[in-house]
Amino acid sequence: MYRTHTCGELRLCNAGQTVTLAGWVQKVRNLGAMTFFDLRDRYGLVQVAVEEHSPETAREAAAEIGREYVLQVTGRVVERSSKNPKMPTGEIEIAAESIVILNRAQTPPFTIEETSDGGDDLRMKYRYLDLRRPPLQRAMILRHRMAQAVRTFLDREGFLEIETPYLIKSTPEGARDFIVPSRMNPNQFYALPQSPQTLKQLLMVAGYDRYFQIVRCFRDEDLRADRQPEFTQIDCEMSFVEQEDVLEIFERWARHMFREVLGVEFAEPFRRMPWIEAMEKYGSDKPDLRFGMEFADMTDLAHGHGFTVFDSADYVVGFAAEGCAGYTRKQIDELTEFVKRPQVGAKGLVWIKVDESGSFKSSVDKFFAADDLRAMAERTGAKPGDLILILCGEKFKTLNQLCTLRLEVAQRLGLRDPKKFAPLWVVDFPMFEWDEETARFYAMHHPFTSPKPEDVGYFETGELGKMRANAYDFVCNGTEIGGGSIRIHSSELQAKVFEALGFTPEQAEEQFGFLMNAFKFGAPPHGGLAFGFDRLCSLFGGSDSIRDYIAFPKNNAGRDVMLDAPSEVDPSQLDELYLSLREVE
Repeated sequence: MYRTHTCGELRLCNAGQTVTLAGWVQKVRNLGAMTFFDLRDRYGLVQVAVEEHSPETAREAAAEIGREYVLQVTGRVVERSSKNPKMPTGEIEIAAESIVILNRAQTPPFTIEETSDGGDDLRMKYRYLDLRRPPLQRAMILRHRMAQAVRTFLDREGFLEIETPYLIKSTPEGARDFIVPSRMNPNQFYALPQSPQTLKQLLMVAGYDRYFQIVRCFRDEDLRADRQPEFTQIDCEMSFVEQEDVLEIFERWARHMFREVLGVEFAEPFRRMPWIEAMEKYGSDKPDLRFGMEFADMTDLAHGHGFTVFDSADYVVGFAAEGCAGYTRKQIDELTEFVKRPQVGAKGLVWIKVDESGSFKSSVDKFFAADDLRAMAERTGAKPGDLILILCGEKFKTLNQLCTLRLEVAQRLGLRDPKKFAPLWVVDFPMFEWDEETARFYAMHHPFTSPKPEDVGYFETGELGKMRANAYDFVCNGTEIGGGSIRIHSSELQAKVFEALGFTPEQAEEQFGFLMNAFKFGAPPHGGLAFGFDRLCSLFGGSDSIRDYIAFPKNNAGRDVMLDAPSEVDPSQLDELYLSLREVE
């Protein structure tokens, strides 16, 4: 063994023991007659002292070492004369008796410490160095602990962990597939799965009534901080269940995760919120409930006062920002410019201040009397000292814009505490959503989602926009952590959904014939859901980005800058695959 202890485990109670450690040099402080350096492994950091009376070989080795050298150090644990309360090992140090240089290192391109001086691109290029830093190590340890907690709970509940293939058939719905050419089947392609959706449904047909998998998924879509082309899901499916059964067991699972990993308990059941309520109260199907500021529809109060902006709008909606009546004109102008940004898209912002005496000041004073403004304040629940912010336009577009403003105001007020958690279930989603560009309906979740039984009649009347899905999302702190649905288990109903989505019977058979045929052999009622494991880890870790919780992530262009992938391949490989390349236009 290269070591008897790790660098993070020694304490004052170990004083007097002779130990052997192995790790990387983080810092070297040469004080002439004495040299101190910090030795680090994934368990922690400890100070090593080389003094005048240390063996000559140790002094010679200490004179050579630099940052990130790999060492084996043998020495005695002694009490430090100047203790460091910021380090868990800060009461002791190692009086070196032997130092063996196991490997020398070039000077790293950035500091490998709690806070680094390297930018994102540089640290991603040298990801193996970034992973040595304590924040990344804590993230990887958290991810491991969470995976173990997932498996413990689901195993106890009778779920079987079953692997599904990565090379499958391409399907046209959802995001773009990554495709893989087959050498043994010229001019034919596999796809990497966006999720194991159809495969887990087949497992239900096969009788494996409780399945789960912590599985890699792939989507060729535009990226941002919380998206990666390859990501991990906690994928689950159950047979002989209705929606309430799924919500009950996975609410218990969520409570188990919060309790086991973070020590967080929830006294109340998780809130259940219909999709339309989430949209109308918060402007989002993933509302952040850590704070209030619910929306209020003020269309009836706003129309008919000669203010053309309101009179011509389909929808007028606002919320009360608590305690913000003292905002200066400059601060309000900043919010106005914020909503005018292209990524928000509003044309302007109307505001009403309710001062401490209960009187009103507004950007639309000349159109609305004090009683009119009071009615708006009552509608939003505004109190003295609050600031009412109002947008108008097409309903759902305006709700989305106001949602962005609500989150911005909450951020400025410090209300988005990453250590506070507000989980809920969003239910009763629309079954279909209309796309103006392609002039057709798309499945809001996926084409295997079952409609509410009471809404099936809308197939006959053609009112697909009124149909609700037996679907549900698990949301926490404004982020969709997971989602799922009760699935269709009837070939006839599945055929109706495919028809509504514009599939001909031939197209449906070509793409999904294997699933529809399986249903003919006795498919049980079934449903499930999948949680975004990377997002769950970042939520528990208090981060806005999933990258820190993935060992080797891609950048926003989908590139691995460390491996320099994707990259060109040798022409002989293309020849074997019967592929030729064309110039990029």
